[in-house]
Amino acid sequence: MHELLRGADFEWLPLDSYREDFERHFWHTGSPGFWKLERGQYFQEPENDSWQAFARGDWAKSLELIEAQLPTMRDYYGRIADSGFAAKRVRVVEEPVTDYLQWELHVLRARDANGGLVRVIGAEMVGEWETSGPLPEIYTLGTELMYEAIYDETGILDSARKFTAREVIERCRRFIVDLYTKGEPLQSYFDRRVVTLPAPGRVPEA
Repeated sequence: MHELLRGADFEWLPLDSYREDFERHFWHTGSPGFWKLERGQYFQEPENDSWQAFARGDWAKSLELIEAQLPTMRDYYGRIADSGFAAKRVRVVEEPVTDYLQWELHVLRARDANGGLVRVIGAEMVGEWETSGPLPEIYTLGTELMYEAIYDETGILDSARKFTAREVIERCRRFIVDLYTKGEPLQSYFDRRVVTLPAPGRVPEA
């Protein structure tokens, strides 16, 4: 376990239980909102139609499907705002940008434009906190709940760890907020480093 979590107690949740637990709590997040840290440079998202198109090498279709998701995203982030909180995310990016991350940054750009604000941090800016391994994939819900997403060796979401110790949650939330404050707005990074990238190729089979 990463030193950021300092051996904190957690409850391990298999995937179905995690999804049920997250959905039950998310809409009651409240202040200070939902804060997410993403570190991995490659994941697989087989349940996402746009990712499937990207994975088989159909980049144009993948982007078309992201565009088709915009009304759903607007409704989703509108519901979040109506529920009295905001959802913000820090995305760590290593360069050169991986094909997966190129796809995800297009998705995050759509989220950012519809209320799910994202800022980008270069990997060199988190190096001092990674002496014991990469930063964890964590997200805090208010002040009382945090999850760490656990992925299998192929990059597919496998399970989650659930944390409820307030001092651990607050420490991690402050860490994410600090990175967010230092980060570059996603649209600015996208315009500089992503928009001119060539279309990625087909994802090799695992």
